Amino acid sequence: MMAATRFLAARVPLLLALCFGAGGCLAQVQAQEAGWVSYRDAYRSMVAFAKYGKAKNLLQSHYQVAPKDGSQPLDGLRLTLSGRTTQLNLPLDATGRTTFPLLKAAYDENAMLVLNRKINHYTFGPRISIVARVDGVYESADLRAACDQALQYLRHTDASYGNRHCAGARFAFLPKSDAAVRVRDPLRESALPVGEGAAFDGDANSGFRVMVYRFAEWPEKVQVISQNAPVAIAPVIE
Repeated sequence: MMAATRFLAARVPLLLALCFGAGGCLAQVQAQEAGWVSYRDAYRSMVAFAKYGKAKNLLQSHYQVAPKDGSQPLDGLRLTLSGRTTQLNLPLDATGRTTFPLLKAAYDENAMLVLNRKINHYTFGPRISIVARVDGVYESADLRAACDQALQYLRHTDASYGNRHCAGARFAFLPKSDAAVRVRDPLRESALPVGEGAAFDGDANSGFRVMVYRFAEWPEKVQVISQNAPVAIAPVIE
């Protein structure tokens, strides 16, 4: 009897946290039926970029929910931050990324990131990308600098990047997009070859329309022009 009482007492704070405020009990049901990951763990991985003191002005950091294989679609996938005083929907883009809120209260409460699907089918973690320009015109020097910033940051967080180098930038668009990316130098203007693949290296979500600007294939001073806004621009690091 005493063991049962201790078990229920241990669960009461969690139930109160889940059911606090509008949508709290829904988050509880989702957590039971699908799963959740620790907001504290995610916070620790994401705050590293915020605290990083070297150049990063051409980069952005998102939190990504990525399927482990191509059979798990992102359509309808929802991520919710659920804590005692926090209930927040975190909209995911076409690549599964969201803007991650760094909230001390949610950290202190050991809040949950609740997914509306089985979490063992997905991976969770930071994703670095290159900031897109509103006018769609990129100087080659800026793309090279952005890739180098990404590489330096990844080396800061992961020693396995020590012997790798920057090779280019990958522009990814929605599968049915008619987007094109052109490279302009003083003598010519050419469209980059169009392919199908993942927005980011290692992603199983590989149905995007992609165009890769490889530094070694073009003169140093060119412009890269995207006629449509990309879903993502990823540094190509090899």
